[in-house]
Amino acid sequence: MTELYEAMSTLRAVRRLRPDPVPQDVIERVLQAACWAPTGGNVQPWRVIVVRSPERKAKLQAIYEPEWHNYTAANRARLQTLPLGADKDKLDRTLAAGDHLAANLAQAPVILMFIANPKFMAITDAKLDRVSMVGGGSVYTSSRSTGTACFRRAGMHPHHAPLHSGAPRPRSARHPRRVGHAGHGPDRLPARRRPRPHH
Repeated sequence: MTELYEAMSTLRAVRRLRPDPVPQDVIERVLQAACWAPTGGNVQPWRVIVVRSPERKAKLQAIYEPEWHNYTAANRARLQTLPLGADKDKLDRTLAAGDHLAANLAQAPVILMFIANPKFMAITDAKLDRVSMVGGGSVYTSSRSTGTACFRRAGMHPHHAPLHSGAPRPRSARHPRRVGHAGHGPDRLPARRRPRPHH
């Protein structure tokens, strides 16, 4: 139990990854951890695509990089107003690390794409006049479990962020997780605890 709390309290985002390949057995164990995560009704309304192809990773980077800059625009504006000091230095380092990841995403050895079908998810706030806050609840736990599993592997680190491309996609939700070792055609794997047919 102590190791669990240590993992939870010391896990951090690592945005500089070495290009060392990640063995297939490691990927499968990480995905098994995702299967153990709780989901509403034990439905596991998600699948994972393991992306290793340099061409496909480059296409994902082309989507992710502009979204990252849009996402951080407010923080970049705030950076200009902060006085010199620790807070400004910390924010500057954080943005620089994120910029590095966005510009080098395709260099990550593996990208795990979590894909979910909202049809099989209990999105209780779907009809409210705002972006859903609970829509990905059955996906986030599984994605988070992959992070903990990576942490337990010596030198393995994940980084994750929502990935969007232009117009919203009502039939699917996508959540990529880059997996690799910390440093200065995609395979489809089954990722379910128990088979549940969808009709």
